Amino acid sequence: MIVNKETISQLTNEGKRLDGRALTEYRQPINIETNISWTAEGSARVQIGETVVMAGVKLSLEKPYNDTPNEGGIMINAELLPLSSPDYESGPPGIKAIELARVTDRGIREAKAIDMKKLCVTPGEKAWFVIIDVITINDAGNLFDAASLATLAALKAAKLPLVDPETGAINYKKKTDVSLPLLKEPLAVTVYKNNNSLIIDPTAEEEKSFDARLTVASDEKGTISAMQKGGEAPLTIEDVDKMCDLALEKAKFLREELNKALN
Repeated sequence: MIVNKETISQLTNEGKRLDGRALTEYRQPINIETNISWTAEGSARVQIGETVVMAGVKLSLEKPYNDTPNEGGIMINAELLPLSSPDYESGPPGIKAIELARVTDRGIREAKAIDMKKLCVTPGEKAWFVIIDVITINDAGNLFDAASLATLAALKAAKLPLVDPETGAINYKKKTDVSLPLLKEPLAVTVYKNNNSLIIDPTAEEEKSFDARLTVASDEKGTISAMQKGGEAPLTIEDVDKMCDLALEKAKFLREELNKALN
């Protein structure tokens, strides 16, 4: 069989996929590991099928922004390593890496997942800033969901480093038992539309054949915090409703997988 857009579209119309999965079924295995890095304050490795993503959390004490003097901050970066796909090259972040970072960031930021005020040490002078690096190890499709899952797992595993009470110096070699003040736990699920069918967890080949996609971030109560559309085809209100419902359903599934891995 020649694998191209027409072949994948034909199979999708018949409710089939190249790997035999149902249209709304995630690849297996789904593995989630935390504390994989000694140098990060929090870290996680997530595998969905053959897609592998790592996330690391670093904490630093910085001067708060002028417009939020009593709050900390968050920043998410994504790096698509050349070893993860022949499509990636070394150098500055490309459009795909920037979008991956922004979509992951938005789901957390708009949910107000972290209590930023509790990150403040001295108003106007010193606050904890959360820097998250997402790195692709193998891109076999669906980086958005894998990156979101790895980021949340790393945030939940993160511990504040020890700070010398006299000098204020941070000892990154020693961690406290203090976790990040997480208020919510948003997870993103991306739903792809191909003709009139909706697909979950596409492979790299399937990603190249979609008409439109919608990434939906939601918390444990099912509250949507952010959405990001991709693809050239338009989406109707009915499309968005169906895609949101499916994303919320699959977010529960991923959350169960995360809770099993962390317990």
